[in-house]
Amino acid sequence: MSLSLVIFDLDGTLIDSAADLAHAVNGVLADFGAAPLTIPAVRAMIGDGTSKLIERALAARALADADLTAAHRSFMQRYAAEPLRTTSVYPGVRAGLEQLRQRSLRLALCTNKTARLAQTILERLELADFFARIIGGDSLPVRKPDPRVLQELLTSFAAEPRAALMVGDSEVDAETAQAAGIPMVLMRYGYRRGPIEEIPCLAALEHFAALPQLIASLPA
Repeated sequence: MSLSLVIFDLDGTLIDSAADLAHAVNGVLADFGAAPLTIPAVRAMIGDGTSKLIERALAARALADADLTAAHRSFMQRYAAEPLRTTSVYPGVRAGLEQLRQRSLRLALCTNKTARLAQTILERLELADFFARIIGGDSLPVRKPDPRVLQELLTSFAAEPRAALMVGDSEVDAETAQAAGIPMVLMRYGYRRGPIEEIPCLAALEHFAALPQLIASLPA
């Protein structure tokens, strides 16, 4: 069965949002009188949703007993107000997505960001029109790495796992894809936490521009 569906992660795969996430995180920490975290430190905390991001940030500043719900609410207010201060689309993403669309491949997005925020970011960055469906961290009762988020996309596009491909940047994406039986391509420039060699993937690419060529070379 030939490839018909390509599912993308957002942060660290299509967009570099670490600095804006760090800005919102550090605003929350400042409310507690805590020192800010560096962007690389925050990058290493991204991938399991914003609630987990804030939990990790609080723990990093010995604030594990703080009210997580209130801290997360503060973070979301700050981030939603300024999600695109410095966030940018990675080189080659727009052209690569256009090439895939021209090949009649269906494109979907699966992120642990809220669906509304993901949609807003994609629209402002002029990427939204590429995707036939977006699943966010609040779209279903579960989120990545639960494979049911990918299974929902397979069902909605009437696609078999062997006719789909996941494109992501982290261990979370790899775990989700593997559990759903979908092969994954890893973008090496993203927000992974460990060595690339320990992340199961079909291929690991340095640049997004290499993705269309890789997909074209896949056997039917």
